[in-house]
Amino acid sequence: MSQLTFHYKAIDQRGAKSKGVLRAANRREAYRQISASGLKPLRIIAQRSEWRPWRSAPVGARDLAHLTYQFAVLMEARIPIADGLRSIAEQEPNRRLGRVIQDIAAQIESGQSVTDSLASHRELFGEVYVETVRAAEASGNMAKVLGRLAEMLEAQYETTKNVKGALMYPLCVVIALAGAVTFLMMVVIPKFAALFATRGIDLPLLTQLLMGISEFVRTYWYLLLAGLVGGGWTVWRAWRTPRSRQRIDDLLHKVPFLRDVLRGMAVSRFAHVFGLSLQSGLGLIEALEMSGRSSGRPLLQADTERMRDQVKQGGRLADILLACAYLPGFARRLIAAGEEAGELPRMCEIVARHYDREVAHLTRNLATLIEPVVIVGLAAIVLMFALAVFLPMWNMGALIG
Repeated sequence: MSQLTFHYKAIDQRGAKSKGVLRAANRREAYRQISASGLKPLRIIAQRSEWRPWRSAPVGARDLAHLTYQFAVLMEARIPIADGLRSIAEQEPNRRLGRVIQDIAAQIESGQSVTDSLASHRELFGEVYVETVRAAEASGNMAKVLGRLAEMLEAQYETTKNVKGALMYPLCVVIALAGAVTFLMMVVIPKFAALFATRGIDLPLLTQLLMGISEFVRTYWYLLLAGLVGGGWTVWRAWRTPRSRQRIDDLLHKVPFLRDVLRGMAVSRFAHVFGLSLQSGLGLIEALEMSGRSSGRPLLQADTERMRDQVKQGGRLADILLACAYLPGFARRLIAAGEEAGELPRMCEIVARHYDREVAHLTRNLATLIEPVVIVGLAAIVLMFALAVFLPMWNMGALIG
């Protein structure tokens, strides 16, 4: 049976009105829970927890980082959480996030913990966010952990934005080039093919090849389109399968420049989450599990699972790190030194900052490295089409002359 969220208004034995939010299988169960708490229900409104009319509004990492900064200030100032969240929601420009904050405030006001209220929107905040706050709430270290969590989200947003920005130029060039080649194949080449056929001249091999490709594309375009869609769907399905995803990840890490960017992003995210998890009060095993899952790289996740198993068997982290092939030697040494000095969270923060800077440096140089390759590829394609079209025309001119 699907779980329902109930918003209710009730009065107690003295006639004081109250309102809140609870979860139950049906209205009768909700009525029973309210009555058992000593209240008399006045109104109960059910809303499916899975259905949210603001789901279509996107919420990005920067929105969550800004909310988390405000939440940290709220905790540090010791303002009543429900009231503070409502004031944040009133000023939140993102409608979906504003509605979520209002719902969290209502749940906290009804007696639920901060973590349980956030967990009802786990698809928005993510597992790392919810479990980190849960550990921080249990240890009484909420304000400091929320501040670090906001910094981590902001750093991840900046890194992702830099990578996307660096890839935007070559992606636009490739899309424009693909459109131009398709136009030439579908429109230009057939017209020249008809012209050459009426003249009865011998065509160069390159021209014959392009004319054959053009005829195939115009005749079987639907098969090519189906193959492209089917190939994309196959890759998507494979990425959702752990074993296939690890193979794809292994192939991506064999591309020289891409390997450095992917590894830098993964190590940064691992170090951020690992240090934050330890600081929030999670144990070493739980921190390893969470940081491995959040890294986004199957190869690193496999390494952290092996590290977790060895820690369970009583191994020292400094020794276990030596077997983690994915983590660079620099990161392994710093983390091991942090464990020896009893400052593992701080050392993880240093590692994360270092690889954030390294990824930013790599992405700044990405366009510089890709641009010559794109220019050479573009020149080669233009030259190929020019020769395929003009060589027969030169032959025609020679015949006429």
